[in-house]
Amino acid sequence: METRWSPRAIMRTMLPILLVLTGIELASGFVLDTFEGTLLRYPSLLVLVPVTIGMAGNLGSILAARLSTVVHLGLLSFEPDDEYLLGNAVATFGLALTLFPLVGAGAWVCQTLVSGSRLGVGTVVLVAFGSGAVLAVLAVFVTLVTTYAAYRFGLDPDDVVIPVVTNVCDVLGVVVLFLVVRLVV
Repeated sequence: METRWSPRAIMRTMLPILLVLTGIELASGFVLDTFEGTLLRYPSLLVLVPVTIGMAGNLGSILAARLSTVVHLGLLSFEPDDEYLLGNAVATFGLALTLFPLVGAGAWVCQTLVSGSRLGVGTVVLVAFGSGAVLAVLAVFVTLVTTYAAYRFGLDPDDVVIPVVTNVCDVLGVVVLFLVVRLVV
């Protein structure tokens, strides 16, 4: 892995990546635009959008930071039975399955206090839980693929993995929330 930490090397690595990620973020705006009618009809779901997007990115970032550290220490083997890989993936799932139902309940409470809610608490919690479960799987997958790609291409995972994972998980957060709402509501 290269250890050139000059501003020029970082710019050369990051600028193309950030330009591509900007395009990906724009795509999530288009998805959100198609979802507007449903969000306006059920404001509890509107409250879930930024939290779901943020939590998906946070889960991916936590995993990315942990895997990046293990890569730098030379302890990650990228094998299916790697204890660092499995342990961190399980922790990510555990966090998602614990936090997202709480996020759903919190969104419902906030919306109910502000102006009432058209959806029941169970529906909002189910949407949040379903979104969180799917996003956890996707966040782990995206993080593993991105970390492995950075490793194989000799890029510093600290520079590449977290921006890629957070942006991709932001977009996936919008898409997954949209799909789960279509299935549940």
